[in-house]
Amino acid sequence: MSRQASTPAVCANCGADIPPKSLACPECGADERTGWREQSIYDGLDLPDEAYPAEKPLRRGWPLGWKITAIVLIVLAALAAFRAW
Repeated sequence: MSRQASTPAVCANCGADIPPKSLACPECGADERTGWREQSIYDGLDLPDEAYPAEKPLRRGWPLGWKITAIVLIVLAALAAFRAW
């Protein structure tokens, strides 16, 4: 069996396309010596297609600018009330 016949079309380690007469993956460097695989080591796992969901996280409470403004107004009102007393 020649090296060209055993070279896979897609690297099972990183998923990069491998040119037909390559001796190693151009992306991760996997080769015949380090172990061409017919399948990825992750093929048997039931992993999601995406690493993170596409949904935006829910925002709770007031934005930071509004919180700071509210705190400043409360402090000013307390100072005004203390002076008037």
